[in-house]
Amino acid sequence: MLDARLRRWIDPPLDRLSVALAGGWLTADRVTVIGFLIGLAGVAAIAHGAFGTGLVLILVNRFLDGLDGALARRQGVTDLGGFLDIVADFVFYAAVPFGFALADPAANALPAAFLAFSFMGTGSSFLAYAAMASRRGLSTELRGRKSLYYIGGLTEGTETIAVFVLACLWPAWFPLIAWVFGALCWLTTATRVAIAWQTLR
Repeated sequence: MLDARLRRWIDPPLDRLSVALAGGWLTADRVTVIGFLIGLAGVAAIAHGAFGTGLVLILVNRFLDGLDGALARRQGVTDLGGFLDIVADFVFYAAVPFGFALADPAANALPAAFLAFSFMGTGSSFLAYAAMASRRGLSTELRGRKSLYYIGGLTEGTETIAVFVLACLWPAWFPLIAWVFGALCWLTTATRVAIAWQTLR
C-alpha cells in the first residue's frame, strides 16, 4: 500500500549513491547476495533473543535491497538480477517469523506458522500475476523500474518491514502482531485474486 509513495523519497538518494558505486566492484547482484546474508544473520540474532541486533541487521538488509535496485537501474536491469532479488526477498520474509518461532517456540511457533502461511498467499498471488502480466505485455513503473510486474496490495514490502520492526522492538507482542498482519495478508491475497479475475479472464 505504501511502497509506491515511499519510492519517491528513497529512490533519489539511493540513485545518487549508486552513481558513486556503479563503476566499482559492487554489482547489483552482489549487493543482493550480501544483503540476503545479512538478513539471515538478523534472523539468527532474533532466534537467540538478540532482538536489537536483529532489528539493525534487518534494516541493513532493507537498505541493501533498495541499493541493489538503484545499481541495477544504473548498470542495467537483468532477468537474473530480478530473479535473485525476488527469491532473496521472499525467503527473508518467511525467515523472520521462523526466527521468532525459534526464540520462543511455546508462545511464537503457531502465530509464526500462520504468518509464514499467509506470506504464501501474498507471494504466490504476486508471482502468478507477474507471470501472466508478462505474457500479456503489461507493465507498470508505479514502484520504479522492475524486472517483474509489481501488483500492489494492502500488505506490501513497506508494511511487512514495519511489522518486523515492531516485533523486534516489542517481541512479547509478536503473537498478536503475527495474527493481525497474517489476516491482512490474506485480505491482500483476496484483492489480488479479484484483480486477476477482472484483468486476466
